Amino acid sequence: MTEINAALAGFIENVKEHQTLWGLMDETGEGWVVCDSGEFEDTDVMPLWSSEAQAKSHCTEEWKDYQAVAISLEEFLEYWVSDLNDDGVLIGVDWQSDEDCLELDPIVLAKDLVDVEEV
Repeated sequence: MTEINAALAGFIENVKEHQTLWGLMDETGEGWVVCDSGEFEDTDVMPLWSSEAQAKSHCTEEWKDYQAVAISLEEFLEYWVSDLNDDGVLIGVDWQSDEDCLELDPIVLAKDLVDVEEV
C-alpha cells in the first residue's frame, strides 16, 4: 500500500468511526480555508481533517484567525459534496502544510466514505 493510500484509508476509517470531518472556519463564521492545489493549475482545494487535533494544529500563521469546526458526515454527504463538486473544489485529505497531500474529487471521497466495510 502506498503512503497516500494509507493516509486515505486512515482518514476514511477515522471519519467513519467518529462520523465527523473537520475544516477551518474564519472568525465571521462565513468563510472556510481553501488553498491552491499542488497538483492542478487554477484549482482550489479545501483541506479537511479526520480529527479536531489535526485541524487545530493548522490554526497558525496565515490561518491563526481560523478555528477548527466539525462537519457531520451526514451534512458533508448531503450538502457539501455537490456544492464543492459544482464549484470544482477538491478535498485535501488530512492536509499537511509542508508535504504533498492527496487531493480528491468530492464525489470520489463521498463514495469512499459510504462504501460498506469489507469483511
